[in-house]
Amino acid sequence: MTKEELRKIYLQKRRSLSDIEYEKLSIQICENFFNQIGLSTIKTLHIFIPIKKNKEPDTTFIIERIQQKFSHINLIVPRVNHSTEEMDNFFFEGFDQLEKNKWDILEPKEGNLIEPNRIDMVLIPLLAFDEQGHRVGYGKGFYDKLLSKCKSDCKRIGLSLLEPLTKIEDINPHDKKLHACITPSKTWNFEL
Repeated sequence: MTKEELRKIYLQKRRSLSDIEYEKLSIQICENFFNQIGLSTIKTLHIFIPIKKNKEPDTTFIIERIQQKFSHINLIVPRVNHSTEEMDNFFFEGFDQLEKNKWDILEPKEGNLIEPNRIDMVLIPLLAFDEQGHRVGYGKGFYDKLLSKCKSDCKRIGLSLLEPLTKIEDINPHDKKLHACITPSKTWNFEL
């Protein structure tokens, strides 16, 4: 299937999850993340704030645990810059720093910016991924643009409520593969 076909199918699959299933799967992703991903060398971690109406994995569980147990990690959250069609990246100062934009997505209303080349790890929202580490997002390319500006050893970690496909058909040369993807049942590691 093509990315466009997969976007429709996987967005519908996620939206059909009950609130209880959604929370349970998000907690399982959080547990797998902390059990499988080493954070000792990570100083700056870029994390998305979930679009809950689309049932993106609820990263608040990860954010809260990092704040409690990994005080050496600076959390970074994105805000879409409509003039550049890229994301600006801000140090996360707390949930009261966030406000809903015109699409009801929580973003930082203000804060201190950080350059992408200082980010050690990016947690990436996605709609679907395959067994080779390719992913399907919403199609705007925000994360591909961000990842192209990150340092070469920046870890790219996807979070998915659903298990992988065998193969995504229409991969582009500019698509950035994942190093790993965390699902509720396991961690998928990919060779790059």
